[in-house]
Amino acid sequence: MLIVACPGQGSQTPGFLAPWLEKYPDLQQTLDGLGTACNADLIRLGTTAEEDEIKDTANAQRLIVGSSIGIYRAALREFKVDGVLGHSVGEFAAAAIAGVLSDADAMKLVGRRADAMASAAAEAATSMAAVLGGEESTVLERLTELGLEPANFNGAGQLVVAGPKSAVTSLLESPPERARVIELKVAGAFHTSFMEGAKAPVQELVDGVEVSDPAISLWSNVDGQLVSRGSEFVASLVSQISNPVRWDKCMGSLAGSAATLLELPPAGALAGLIKRGVPDATAIALKTPADLEKVSNS
Repeated sequence: MLIVACPGQGSQTPGFLAPWLEKYPDLQQTLDGLGTACNADLIRLGTTAEEDEIKDTANAQRLIVGSSIGIYRAALREFKVDGVLGHSVGEFAAAAIAGVLSDADAMKLVGRRADAMASAAAEAATSMAAVLGGEESTVLERLTELGLEPANFNGAGQLVVAGPKSAVTSLLESPPERARVIELKVAGAFHTSFMEGAKAPVQELVDGVEVSDPAISLWSNVDGQLVSRGSEFVASLVSQISNPVRWDKCMGSLAGSAATLLELPPAGALAGLIKRGVPDATAIALKTPADLEKVSNS
């Protein structure tokens, strides 16, 4: 079974699109169209833009989803893909790949989501941090003490938390027992109550898009379960803006499938989690076109 994984915010690196544009000349036209849909120059962002520009929420979300969709269309057209799942904003790319949304509508929604979340993040001084190790119950207890919220249950001993900048600083200074804390370079407390105000602008746009049921297997960040109705998945894309990502449950659903998982560009983070969290799976990070050669050998 071949499954595609679509990365989330934070996976982007400067220039990551360059080798894909060189290998697949028709990718430029595809990315131009996707960029038009979300009002962004995806090619410039993915080739010559500096790190500070592409880590900005408004740019990062557009770039990551557009690149995943574009490269899937250009490079994987000859592969039989059985399923797809995304991490956080990567679920918009997954929705397009599964046929739940058109590519253009997925990009329009991502553009609206990115701008709304950037605006919500500007309303308060918030931050996020990765907690590595420690007992989950102990970690969650410490978060409650500090007024922080879990944002991403990533599995493999990793939990991303978010909340007031001062509380994240306190967590860094006094981490939970047997855990290490790393502050993330993001501009807001994503997937927490701090993002509640970002939902309405996205919902307004969702109400006007055409939605279909998934044509291939599609797993949800809500509970890690397979999705049968496209309308439910699109509704969850809105609710997930202020609710935690359950990537751990997604990996739990994949356990025992002995699947090959291809992480679309900008790749690396999800493949690493899958290697640790789904031991019977073969995880391949598509960082350059040469990585596709690993698929037939896996």
